Amino acid sequence: EVQLVESGGGLVQAGGSLRLSCTASGFTFDDYSLAWFRQAPGKEREGVSCMSSVDGSTYYTDSVKGRFTISTDNAKNTMYLHMNNLRPEDTSLYYCAADHIPGLGFRVGEYDYWGQGTQVTVSS
Repeated sequence: EVQLVESGGGLVQAGGSLRLSCTASGFTFDDYSLAWFRQAPGKEREGVSCMSSVDGSTYYTDSVKGRFTISTDNAKNTMYLHMNNLRPEDTSLYYCAADHIPGLGFRVGEYDYWGQGTQVTVSS
């Protein structure tokens, strides 16, 4: 059974930083798609950052480029989202997602495995 367990959310002032972690069990980072999504109340879930084993490329939605970084520690079966210079509009529930099919990008409906979500709140 695959499980993704997230941690690292919290309350931070604008301009601050957080690091989200997503530790996988029953899933190894071989052929994969990995992604972070977020969903604010009343809004659709949107892709924030993703990574694929196809070519190791990483992708970011425009609003977080230059501020967020996705990374993995394969030895720990963990992926991270490093978030710097946070803004109030980054406030959301953040989810990690994984799938054995590489190259899924931000196709939210294609991911088989999801974390439980971790709340990030940025105060102005």
